[in-house]
Amino acid sequence: MELRVLNYFLMIAREENITRAAKLLHISQPTLSRQIAGLEQELGVKLFTRQSHQITLTEEGLLLRRRAEEIQQLTDKTISELSSDKSELSGEIAIGSGELLAMNELAAIMTKFHQQYPLVTFTIRSDNSNNIKLKIEQGILDLGMLIEPINTEKYDFIEMSDQESWGILVRDDSPLAKSSKVSPENLQGQSLIMSDSSSMNNEITHWLGNKAKDVHIVSRYNLLYNSTSLVTQGLGILLCLKLESHFDGLTFVPLNPDLKYHSVLAWKADQISSRTVVAFIEFAKKYLRGISHDEK
Repeated sequence: MELRVLNYFLMIAREENITRAAKLLHISQPTLSRQIAGLEQELGVKLFTRQSHQITLTEEGLLLRRRAEEIQQLTDKTISELSSDKSELSGEIAIGSGELLAMNELAAIMTKFHQQYPLVTFTIRSDNSNNIKLKIEQGILDLGMLIEPINTEKYDFIEMSDQESWGILVRDDSPLAKSSKVSPENLQGQSLIMSDSSSMNNEITHWLGNKAKDVHIVSRYNLLYNSTSLVTQGLGILLCLKLESHFDGLTFVPLNPDLKYHSVLAWKADQISSRTVVAFIEFAKKYLRGISHDEK
């Protein structure tokens, strides 16, 4: 497969119309149709279902679109790294992060690094830990903000200073909103909204202990914001990490016993990174060592 033809395919997939795609690509419609027909023949699958004024992706086409977008992102990233100014640090650093309190600390590191190296730019992708790990493996992300425990065989990492604390979000009119902390006994018989992370669910289940069988899970989430609406509407109690965000009508109550973890800035072990990424990692290490020294 040629990158050029994959870009043609992505344009058609976005426009859902081959005539518009051909105009945007500045090639003739017959030429574009021949290129896509050749791609379908090369792969041995049908990529589009053609209708009178619209074309839609087949199941195989949807899979190729996901893979082609990943290839395009990786290609753009590689070109950026190879063509960056060698005399001064430049280029892009791609970082994935969930909704974590440690993002504030990472933002401070990024800001100070950018002040020293103004030609360096950042891309931040918000996602859950599973997708962040996958994109690190694929080379789409350079670094990822994750919560311990971390697979030390697959990743190198720096531990952030702040800890992430678990608790619940409840409506202000809930009796639990007046509590200083909430225990597993307090959640017996309650409807819970839980993270869809299997590792985090295991930790929560362990925290609940023998009360785990007495709760009802009504929904799961990968990122927090939309699930706060479910709490507001009374669907259930949201188990989540503490953030600095404020949600009107909702109260955060920490767990008892405490459930806390360190966040880490992780990257793929034994991976050859760009000069800019390596410099950022070393900068982050020095920054965090300075904080650790100040706290002693």
